[in-house]
Amino acid sequence: MSAYWPWWAGAVALATVTIGYTVLSDRSLGISSAWERVLHWREEREIERLDARLGDDDALEAALAAATRREFGALAVASPATDAAPDPGPAARPPAPPRPAPLVTQAALLVSVFVGGLVAALTSGRFEVRADMGEAFGRIVTDNPVTMVVVLFTGGVLVGFGTRLAGGCSSGHGLSGCGRLRPVSILATAVFFGTAVVVSLLLGGMS
Repeated sequence: MSAYWPWWAGAVALATVTIGYTVLSDRSLGISSAWERVLHWREEREIERLDARLGDDDALEAALAAATRREFGALAVASPATDAAPDPGPAARPPAPPRPAPLVTQAALLVSVFVGGLVAALTSGRFEVRADMGEAFGRIVTDNPVTMVVVLFTGGVLVGFGTRLAGGCSSGHGLSGCGRLRPVSILATAVFFGTAVVVSLLLGGMS
């Protein structure tokens, strides 16, 4: 009997995770963006601190006006009573773009992916620590350890480059973007999986 989940169970699980993450964090699910932010956690923490200090639009405007007065003098700042246009109020202002999810949320997402994969491997009896990629990889690609490392490293770099070029990965585009019917995500996902099918057929023919 196969140790893999049936396709419909995997689909339900992915949909539950994607919808749950979006509802709880009010952000789209994306593994590559979470990984990038965690790698640059020092810069992200500084951005979060600045967001906390300047999250209020009125406080930001006052801080900018004060900095302008210090740099260029009082006359450089328009007088609210004369030169400045009347404030249309919060309701008429354009909506601010959503800020990124808190860094701790992104870190928790990555840890959950690792823990979930580990639990699934342990419970299915498929967990195994090994130095190669398995018999199928050795037969189709290479069983030479040095070549294997070079192939995996090159593939990882290309995946990272492609992810940045496409503005997201299979989770951000395939799960979140396609679920929201974003045209760019539908196109990106078609390229992802279309390429995967072609490569699988080519490798299958070589084996």
